[in-house]
This record gives sequence, C-alpha cells and structure tokens, in this order.
Amino acid sequence: MMTTSPTPTATAQVGVVGLAVMGSNLARNFARHGYRVAVYNRTGAKTDELVRAHGDEGTFVPSAGLAGFVASLERPRRVVIMVKAGGPTDAVIDELVPLLEPGDIVVDGGNAHFPDTVRREAALAEKGLHFVGAGISGGEEGALNGPSIMPGGPAASYAALGPMLEEISAHVDGVPCCTHVGPDGAGHFVKMVHNGIEYADMQLIAEAYDLMRHALGATPSELAQVFADWNAGDLDSFLIEITAEVLAHTDAETGKALVDVIVDEAGQKGTGRWTVQAALDLGVPVTGIAEATFARAVSSSVPQRRAARDLPAHVGTWDVADRDGFVEDVRKALYASKVVAYSQGFDQIAAASAEYGWDIDRGAMARIWRGGCIIRATFLDRITEAYQRDPGLPLLIADPYFADAVGEGVAAWRRIVSLAALNGVPAPAFSSSLAYYDALRAERLPAALVQAQRDFFGAHTYRRVDKDGTYHTLWSEDRREVVA
Repeated sequence: MMTTSPTPTATAQVGVVGLAVMGSNLARNFARHGYRVAVYNRTGAKTDELVRAHGDEGTFVPSAGLAGFVASLERPRRVVIMVKAGGPTDAVIDELVPLLEPGDIVVDGGNAHFPDTVRREAALAEKGLHFVGAGISGGEEGALNGPSIMPGGPAASYAALGPMLEEISAHVDGVPCCTHVGPDGAGHFVKMVHNGIEYADMQLIAEAYDLMRHALGATPSELAQVFADWNAGDLDSFLIEITAEVLAHTDAETGKALVDVIVDEAGQKGTGRWTVQAALDLGVPVTGIAEATFARAVSSSVPQRRAARDLPAHVGTWDVADRDGFVEDVRKALYASKVVAYSQGFDQIAAASAEYGWDIDRGAMARIWRGGCIIRATFLDRITEAYQRDPGLPLLIADPYFADAVGEGVAAWRRIVSLAALNGVPAPAFSSSLAYYDALRAERLPAALVQAQRDFFGAHTYRRVDKDGTYHTLWSEDRREVVA
C-alpha cells in the first residue's frame, strides 16, 4: 500500500492523472527531464507500480487521492489528464476543478473530439482556469522518449506550460516537435487531422503491398526488402520502416509470415471518422482519408464480404514482364497518393482555422510532425519548406517541388490504378487520390450538369459563365430563363 503524507508539500512541477501505459510513460518522460512529477491513478496499484518500477528515473510524488495530488503541485498547477476520452475525461475534470485555483492549467492529453475541447475550455475559463487540449502523437514509445505535441488553449497558458512540453517532445535538427497551435479546440483538431492522414498513409501502404503481392506473386519477406529499400529514399518514414519489419516477421507457432495469420479486419477508434465528419461539415474534400476510413469499415463488414464471395468478377490475369518497373510504378503511385492525402489534410486545417478563427500556421504543423509522431517522415521537411516559401499556399500539390514530384509519377500512377481495376484488386485510396488530382486539374467539371439538375427539381438556381448574376429556368412552364 502506498504511503503518502496527509499534508504534502507543494513541490511537484507537473502532475499526471491516469497512469495506463501512455500516462505512465509521459510521467516518466517528465521525470527523466528533471521535473518533479506528481502522479495519481484511480486504482492506486498503478501508482505504486510506477514508483516501484521506475522511481530511479527521477522524482515522483505519489498521492492516494486527488486532493493530495493537487496539494503536492506548485502554482500555477499544471495537471495533465491521460484517461479515456469522453465521459471518463469529464468525470476527472469534474472531480479535479473544485480543488484548483484561478490560473491553474488543466491539460487533456487524450484523443478528445475537438468540440468537447471547445466546450471544456469555455467552461473552465469561467472559473479562471486554463484548459489546454493537447494532441500527443507517437504512441507508447513517443510518450516515453519524445512525442509530437500539439497543444491548443489560451496563449497565456503556453508561457507556463510550453517550455516543459517542448523539452519532453521529440526534436529534429534541434527544433522541438511542439508549438502552440491555437485557441480552444485547435490542438485536438490538428491531432484529429494528423490521425486522418495516418489512416490514409497506412491504407496506401497496404494497397501498395497488396498490388505487388498479387501482381508479382511476391512473398511477404520479399516485399519487406522492397519497403526497406523504399525507406532509404524519398519515402523514408516511420510507417514504411515498420511495414518492412512487420512483413519480415515470422509467426513462431506456424512458421508462416505473421501478416498471413492475422485476420484481415482493421479496427479503428474513431479519429478517422471524426476527420471525415468534420471535413463534410467544412465542405473540404478529403477523399483519400475518407476512402481509407471506409476501407477499414469494408474489411470489418464480414457478412457482406461473405455474401459477395461468388459475385462475378471478369478480371484479367496479371502479366508483369518487367518486375522492377512495376515496383517502381507502385512506388511512384504511392508517393503521389501520399502527397494528395497530406494536401487534403492541410486544406482541412486551413478551412477549420478560418472557420473558427484559430490562425493555425500550417508550416509549423508540418515542422512538429517531423519527429515523434506516427506520420513522421522526411517528406514533412518538404512540406515545411513549401509553407515557408508561401505561408498562404492554397494547395500543397501546387508547390513547385510537389508539382514536379507528382507530375513525374502521374503516368505510373495511372498505370497502377488501371491495372488494379482490370485485375480486380481493390485500391480505393490510390484510385480516389488520382480522381481528386484529375478533378483539380480539369478545365471543366460535370458539376454544371449537377447544378442544372438541382435547378430543375428544386429551383436551386445557377450562375452563368458569360455574365454576372444568379438565374433560374422555368422548367415546368415555358423554360424561360429568369433572374433569380
């Protein structure tokens, strides 16, 4: 049983509530950087275990209750909540707030939905408290060794909190992967989009793997080497790196490749869906992210997949004469599709920033994603440079570097998407990304017909290419055009 002083001295510089793996590792990260860390968990055994197993890493100040935990913190108190998003977070906040004083800072480091963060920030502000919704990416390893951190909330809170977060974050070229994102829900919104891009990135990698396996008859171990080779070039990233490791891994029980004994149903915790829902609300097309999210849903639609097993396919037979050429085509298609996914994600961040008055620096977001987080990649250096060249860049793909990079791979991209369709291999993220690219570059879209249809059945009006104003055709009368 943990022993604590009934009247603890206020010596801790930061506190962590919730000591599951992420919370425990974050507390250890703070301690390793020389901070005195107050720790509390509803189940005291987790607090005991943390102190017993890792007490030699720094100074921990354990408490059996929240009152003692709060009393152990220096002012302004900095409390990081690391519990399950939703109701559990609200429950901790409700219990914690009466114990705090004006000027104290409450940080939600979980994967909260940004509207919840907006609500909580407003409620705590009425009590004189600072509420910071901080997206934290990097998983268990990142939490311990340096994550990417995306804190929102009041700018004033960053003066007291920011230096700590920057110190424990990942660093790339000596630059911390942490910055103040913007007011209220901005931090959690950016983390949500980060996760949406992560969905797209993972799906694109999976489609590349699947295409090469079908077309080349390659084994997982052979494809592991392909991904390892790619990781030495412009696709260098954490996700490509771990893909190579996963494909190379053999199941100890069966001797088969591990990827072949894992059930092909992908789970999700909701951040991908939130990204797509928010994009719909903002009217921003995030087709790559959406298709990646739906691909996970399709994989888990077991009754539907069983019912479709015997549907006609009329597919061709793979006949790849140039193996190396095909692999290179897939690589180029993957790179181009990744550019689309990131471009769409940054468009969504820009739209939300304008809608909510957050003034988010997209270049800074690319910079803090270079290390610590799941989508960390050399690729992000190029995105940072693009926004440095033009902070108001309306489209990432239009940046000269990316325009050239994608343009160089368009022919390969078309070949791969065509072959996937002809041979019956689903490649929804590759296909939708190419369709989005073509839609952007089209001189004229069939949306004109859609708008005419809308005017026909709902009198929704239309604009003309040859003169100003808004018009309506009297479809059910003599079909005269009138000014709306």
